[in-house]
Amino acid sequence: MQRVAEEARRAGKSIGCVPTMGALHEGHASLLTKASELSDDVALSIFVNPTQFGPTEDFAKYPRTWESDLETAEKAGVKAVFAPGTDFYPEDHRAIVAVPGWNSLLEGEIRPVHFDGVTTVVTKLFLSVEPDVAVFGQKDAQQALLIRRMIRDLDFGLRLVVAPTVREGDGLAMSSRNRYLSPVDRQRALVLSRALRASVSAWMEGARDARQILSIGAKEFDANPPDAIDYFTLLDPDTLATLDEAILAKPAILVVAARYGATRLIDNAVLGDVWG
Repeated sequence: MQRVAEEARRAGKSIGCVPTMGALHEGHASLLTKASELSDDVALSIFVNPTQFGPTEDFAKYPRTWESDLETAEKAGVKAVFAPGTDFYPEDHRAIVAVPGWNSLLEGEIRPVHFDGVTTVVTKLFLSVEPDVAVFGQKDAQQALLIRRMIRDLDFGLRLVVAPTVREGDGLAMSSRNRYLSPVDRQRALVLSRALRASVSAWMEGARDARQILSIGAKEFDANPPDAIDYFTLLDPDTLATLDEAILAKPAILVVAARYGATRLIDNAVLGDVWG
């Protein structure tokens, strides 16, 4: 991958990078399209990263759809697919890249090893691809915020672009985990996007009291409750502080995580220009 990237640079080409764990869907395809608009050559990485899975999580069951992933890459005009094996991490691997404080909030509290695994593998991918621009999806908003902070703090010298979440026709955010939902739970999960839309509508109509904004979305959950809600909260994108009792004076992110049986879904919506 480093050799391919160096050849592109010698040819005067810019490089776009889209890091994924495979099981590609239309949401990933939209990231590849955006990367192709912003660069000459696009490198897609496919690596199911073991270091971001906890001991009780679904690493072994995570879908591997190599052939269809390659078809998606070919249709998108991807220049290189970087798919390292398990030896991407040496057997005696010890070094990690972390964003202390941020890595233990919300998703990090529920999944303690997750974000250190993400920021470490993304660093390794950036060092392999050496991109000019990297494109991530907004659906994993907290992840994107940590990577944005890591890029800034460590002077990676690349541009981060966060592309909008792609949704099914009924509003459910596209995710590789949607395939695990039963037909009944698939319909129940539509409340996630309805709750977000209700809260966003209140904000667009002038509401700035976080409690009011959240309460409007919470009414949707009261009427159609998931099996469990891990969080439904407003985040400050610059500090990751929760804003549940604040008067919103700047852009914020509304985030939610809920469970349907063994399947855990996340979603979010932005209030204002979060990504710049």
